[in-house]
This record gives sequence, structure tokens and C-alpha cells, in this order.
Amino acid sequence: MIYKVFPAVLFFLFSFSSSKVFYPELKNNNFLVSKTVPVSSMDNNIEMVYNNLHANNFALPKEESFIQALKGFYLLKEKGLIKKNILTLVDFSLSSNLKRLWVIDLTTNTVLFQSLVAHGRNTGEEFANSFSNAQQSFKSSLGFYVTGEIYNGKHGMSLRLDGLEKGLNDNARIRGVVMHAANYVSNSFIKNNKRLGRSQGCPAIPEELSKDIINAIKNKSCLFIYHPSVISKLIS
Repeated sequence: MIYKVFPAVLFFLFSFSSSKVFYPELKNNNFLVSKTVPVSSMDNNIEMVYNNLHANNFALPKEESFIQALKGFYLLKEKGLIKKNILTLVDFSLSSNLKRLWVIDLTTNTVLFQSLVAHGRNTGEEFANSFSNAQQSFKSSLGFYVTGEIYNGKHGMSLRLDGLEKGLNDNARIRGVVMHAANYVSNSFIKNNKRLGRSQGCPAIPEELSKDIINAIKNKSCLFIYHPSVISKLIS
């Protein structure tokens, strides 16, 4: 049986002590009411969460990227910067021809979506290998983001993103780095071009999934874009 954690309880637990971090306690493969634990114990507990993820018929993300993502999620939740128990993980160490975006509901410990996602045109061809926070770079930026509001732009329904790491991704909003649908994010594009299409730096997603994903993660949830070449400043 799954017990849901109410926002008021989450806020209280995160505010209780700066020396402790909130984490979901797992028992009998289910998500239970959570508690605070010493920061030194966090890695072991994050590994427990990973080992008990409900894949929901999707492939799981790599453990290394998930551990970093969840560690940052807890810290951001503790600071009150994110409000939802939704974690979106993008793993740019993987080929763009693979589904390398996951949306995970941390209340139920369940993968909601796994999807293709584009990187910037100057970030690489099939693989992402060069990143930037600069305007007009047409490169992707790594690190932790908080999702913002929905708007309708040239790509239709789109989602604003605010980078939380100075010098790494904090220019996201002024650069216009948003999540949006794109017809070049598709298996047919991969088949015809040997790789996924690329954006101007936005994490573009498939048209058929965009509304569902954007609605699931909008308004103050955590997005983490991972690559092993760069350690997030938030959790370093």
C-alpha cells in the first residue's frame, strides 16, 4: 500500500533542522511516510530508493545519474525551491537515439514517462559533449533547474525553466531555454538521419508526449540535466 506525503508535512520535515535531510523511508518495497536523517546517511538511502523504483515497463536511468539527481532534489526541497515530488532526469551521457529523459513520481516511487530528448545543435551530433550557459551558444546547459510556467510560443505549449546554478545554467530564462515539442524529436528523424534532431539549447521532446510531460512537471518541480564531465555545483 502506498502512503502519500502531504505538502504541509514535507515543509515541516524539511524545515526541522539544517543538519538533517528529508528522505523517503522504504520498507517492504513500498514508499512509506518519510523522516529526517543525517546528511551522512543520504547516499545509502538514495540507493535504496533507486533499487525500489517501479519501472512501470520503462527502462530505469543509470544509478549514477539518478543518485546525483535525487541528492539535488532533496537539497532543493529542503530549501523550499521546489514544491512537487516530481523529478525529471535527463542523461546526456547517453546517445540521443535513446530515450534519455525520465519523469519520476517520488510520492509513489514510479517512473511516469521515459522519452527521447534533444540537446543543442552546438552541443554535439549523436552524443552531447560541449555545454554552455552563454546566450547564442546554441548549446545545452547542465545542472539543476526548477520548472516554471506554461506559455504558448512558436513551438506551441512550452514550459519555462529557471537554472539554479550560477555560471552553469542560470541564464536559462534569458536565453529562452524551455521545454517544448519538436517534430525532429522522433524515431522517424533518427531513422532518416542516423541521429536525433537538435535544438537551439532547449530540452525538446516528442510532440505526442509534450503536453502530458509538461503538465506533469510544470510549476516548481525539479529538472536535472546530467553529464559525467561536469559535477553539479549544487551537490559538489
